[in-house]
Amino acid sequence: MTTEVRTDALGVETRTIDYIPENERHGKARNLFTIWFGGNIMMLSIATGLLATAVYGLPIWAAIVALIVGNLIGGVVMALHAAQGPQMGVPQMLQTRAQFGSYGSLLVVVIVVGMYVAFFASNVILGGQALDSLAHLGTFWSTVIVGLISVFGAVFGYRLLHVFGTVMSVVAGLTIAIVFIYIFAAGTLPASAISYGSVTATGIMGTISVAALWQIAYAPYVSDYTRYMPKDTGVRAAFWATFAGCVAGSVIPMVLGSIVGAAFPKDDVATGLSALIPGIAGLAMLVFGVGISVSNGMNLYCGSLAIITIGQTLFPKWIPRAVTRGAIAVILFLVALVLGFAFSANFLVNLSNLMILLLCVLIPWTAVNLVDYYAVKHGKYDIASLFRQDGGIYGRVNRNAVICYVLGILIQLPFINTAFYTGPIATALGGVDISWIVGLAVICPLYYALMKWAPSKAPAVAAASLTTPVAGAE
Repeated sequence: MTTEVRTDALGVETRTIDYIPENERHGKARNLFTIWFGGNIMMLSIATGLLATAVYGLPIWAAIVALIVGNLIGGVVMALHAAQGPQMGVPQMLQTRAQFGSYGSLLVVVIVVGMYVAFFASNVILGGQALDSLAHLGTFWSTVIVGLISVFGAVFGYRLLHVFGTVMSVVAGLTIAIVFIYIFAAGTLPASAISYGSVTATGIMGTISVAALWQIAYAPYVSDYTRYMPKDTGVRAAFWATFAGCVAGSVIPMVLGSIVGAAFPKDDVATGLSALIPGIAGLAMLVFGVGISVSNGMNLYCGSLAIITIGQTLFPKWIPRAVTRGAIAVILFLVALVLGFAFSANFLVNLSNLMILLLCVLIPWTAVNLVDYYAVKHGKYDIASLFRQDGGIYGRVNRNAVICYVLGILIQLPFINTAFYTGPIATALGGVDISWIVGLAVICPLYYALMKWAPSKAPAVAAASLTTPVAGAE
């Protein structure tokens, strides 16, 4: 079954997890730069940079170095996933069936849905604080308004989200440049901020890990925003445009956040930022609050696609469209709203712990996916099999991928350091968390070895049944 996609920028996208035919492909690599650059300059990325100083206690210079290192490392991983979109033309979580099998992939997809909701909840609370500081509508209604703007983006879909990213690249980019100029020209940075903090191994590794996770957390859906790109976009062009946009768009606001944290370590991000730029606080809060709505629209959109992937796996004849995607987006918004208010009391610590735990569950998936795509199958997949309930040539469960995923989580536990759990090896290392490094170092070669020397047996499938990549095929 095929359905045409509206070609105007403001048209509602009719496709959900369908394969995107060649005649519907559009866009240039530069579009990948703008959606990630514009979508990252927002309050949550500022709050993430604030963790480096306010939570991990680093001086500003050390925080900046650690943030850059973490973003560069994570950016490579994230952009390698982005390069898959133009070649395969399907969402990232659907593509995961090629590694884990049709049912085995649910292990990952369900966790990823939780990630989308958690990030939306974090974003919407910060966006609400920013809007409330400007409009004084009350925290609840400010948060709801920010969330509804995100729902609007998710309902209209792919094209509108790209348009939002392009606009925010200019608006948010200019705004954050003005913010930096204001801080140093007006001399609002307290003298205490310059001498704030001390360098510790825990602080450096914690900051690198959080920054790396910021990038890696996009990996489960980054190719959702490249799947409409023409195949001849090329792997290198897709990689570099995504990498540059996401790393630059993340590092700049994170650096701002580290400065805010050193200047006002006891304040929340909105209060601290307002105190640092009193003359232009209203402008900055408005722009960075809207930026949150753009990023959250992306979270809701991809969360909806992930839910649809789960449903279509269990009920293969179900072929949902735009109305279903919009309804799911509204439900996810309501769930995230409740969670956001429930965990807003100790926001920064909760955010730090959330990101470390997400890193733990995402690392083994990203290792399996990248090794499979680049080293095992070299980007050659049977797309039609991805839409079969029995997994086609990939089967229902790839035991090698599932073993690596579960083992990847377990092997990281001794190395994790969070507020509610610290592994024995992390304790022996003085609180330094190297769990994600261990996870990648072990799972990448292990999965490659298993797939080369002990591949899973997939059921034989007639070639004729693998010719039409259609959602809902049995």
